[in-house]
Amino acid sequence: MKNKVLMGLAAIAMVAVLSSCGKKPQVEIDATNAAIASAQTAEAAVYVPAEFAAVQDSMKAIMADVTTQESKLFKKFGPAKAKLATTLTLANKVASDAIAKKEEVKKEFETTMSAVKAVIVENKTLITKAPRGKEGAAVLEQIKTEMATTETSVAEAQGLYDKGSFMEALNKVKAANASATGINTELKDAIAKVKGKGKAVAAPAAKPAAKPAAKAAVKPAAKPAAKPAAAAPKKK
Repeated sequence: MKNKVLMGLAAIAMVAVLSSCGKKPQVEIDATNAAIASAQTAEAAVYVPAEFAAVQDSMKAIMADVTTQESKLFKKFGPAKAKLATTLTLANKVASDAIAKKEEVKKEFETTMSAVKAVIVENKTLITKAPRGKEGAAVLEQIKTEMATTETSVAEAQGLYDKGSFMEALNKVKAANASATGINTELKDAIAKVKGKGKAVAAPAAKPAAKPAAKAAVKPAAKPAAKPAAAAPKKK
């Protein structure tokens, strides 16, 4: 009887030990989920999408393992706890990286915005110097339309930036800058070609007309030699 009691107590102790080792790591799960939420608030999906997706995938795999262990009689949450600790660290890093990336994007936007505005101003000056003509007029109208579209995009980019959509604003202003730069190159090339043609035509005319050949100098006729003076009569 005494042996049966001891065996029963041992079995109860074993179950207690196994139960304590198989306790769901809820505290760790909550902490990791909170870190992931912080990363999401920092717009990690926008600024560091690959890293954020990796954290989310890791957490999904961990929770799938936790669910599997919960269905077992003898649960082993040790591996899940270790993975939760790693994922928690990674989630915190992703949140930090997202904040840093956002600042980089803001600075790049400001630099690009200044650049595109300068190019737009120069384009407005160049368009007045661009060649005109039957074909040139149609091309200039097309360029003017592109310039107007570019300016609209710049205004929209600024609006996105003002409301906090920094990445979207950067992408838009970069596209506008590329368009403005393309127009700038096109206008400069057209002006340079006209100047080159003008120089080629003017070059021959620049030479002074040949001077008429100088007339041969006519030598004056030689004067006849003077006659010798008559000899004075001799005195007697």
